[in-house]
Amino acid sequence: MTEATASNRTLTAQERAIRCAELAADKKGYDIRVLDITRISAIADFLVIITGQSDKQNQAICDHIRRELKRFGKVQEIEGETDGRWIVMDYADVLVHIFHEEQRRRYDLDGLWEKAELLELPAALQATDAANKASFTI
Repeated sequence: MTEATASNRTLTAQERAIRCAELAADKKGYDIRVLDITRISAIADFLVIITGQSDKQNQAICDHIRRELKRFGKVQEIEGETDGRWIVMDYADVLVHIFHEEQRRRYDLDGLWEKAELLELPAALQATDAANKASFTI
């Protein structure tokens, strides 16, 4: 694929969601889930839920996703980036939630969206996610 072709390429909502998950794993995000909410909500097609260990890590995950997906379209809005405890990135068809572990437990989006279909992540991403989680477990 030429560079011109690559820059004109668009991502489907599912491809964008998976790519967000992969980019989060690059920055040691863990407990990554991609939920297909198309059948149960009109707010987006997919939710990506990620856990990070610190404000700085969450901000780095957010920045990495924003930079790497820029060629496929700008993020519409980002909330919570300054604080870093719960960051929401809005790509219209994909909402990315980057949480501190305690915030993720408190707001329980996993439970709130339990009727959503959980996408099976590619095997390499599953392995990276498991390794990232293990690196933070004592």
